Amino acid sequence: MNKTVALDTAAPYIKAPLIYKGKVRELYDLGEHYLIVVTDRISAFDYVLKPAVPDKGNALNMLSRFWFEQTASIQPNHVVHADIEKLAGIVTEPELLKNRFLVTRKAQRIDIECVVRGYITGGGWRQYQQTGMINGIPLPAGIRKNERFAEPLFTPAAKNDVGHDEDIPFERMKELIGAELAEDLRAKSLKLYQFAHDYCEKRGIILADTKFEFGLIDGQVILIDELFTPDSSRFWAKENYALDTEIDSMDKEPVRTYLASSGWDKNSEPDPLPASVVEATSQRYNDIFQRLAK
Repeated sequence: MNKTVALDTAAPYIKAPLIYKGKVRELYDLGEHYLIVVTDRISAFDYVLKPAVPDKGNALNMLSRFWFEQTASIQPNHVVHADIEKLAGIVTEPELLKNRFLVTRKAQRIDIECVVRGYITGGGWRQYQQTGMINGIPLPAGIRKNERFAEPLFTPAAKNDVGHDEDIPFERMKELIGAELAEDLRAKSLKLYQFAHDYCEKRGIILADTKFEFGLIDGQVILIDELFTPDSSRFWAKENYALDTEIDSMDKEPVRTYLASSGWDKNSEPDPLPASVVEATSQRYNDIFQRLAK
């Protein structure tokens, strides 16, 4: 990917209504379809940080495009096309946006985050330490941090538009969306995770955990949002894998490490990131793209 200026927003370059602006993604209404643009904004601890990280959006979007193509035969998704020439008259800076967007079908989002954990780490490890369970699933005593599960765990979360998503037991998911749909989403999520885990392993990468979002179009379950990116998944280089330690994940770890040592209180607007941290983070996103999709 060619280096570009960091894109904080695509709005000046798109002649379509902006209907949603997330921490990283922007959603534009094309009438029959949506236009999803991935910016270079970066967030941590619920704050969007400054400055944006050059090429981050390119890497995220190109990875999603790659994975949607790879998994299309396993699970239908929302992608219509990623051809910038089809957006003539809508996008005024095609060179800037050509690797950052997807045109997608409009789906009714299912308000469940479908999380699959292949290894016990992060929030799952913290739950286990406190309760011996993850999302209500009892686990044996003596499991070590970062240990691989015999079988991946499906640990859903209820999506909240305000605040953090809420980890819930699978039984609660069935109450929220119906048993049949819940069982279907669990099966689809586990199948997708296993496919990507096996692919990553051949590239020297461990897919520790990931999350999916699904929607409905005319009653059909459709995979939406992003797929197997550093923002939705935890990737470890196999050479760094170890038990009982914090493994350096292949994502925005330089930002988290810097913020943890900066004295920032996490309750006020953080100072701009140093140039060295921005550059290291940009390199991380490019590296994972190169290792997985090239």
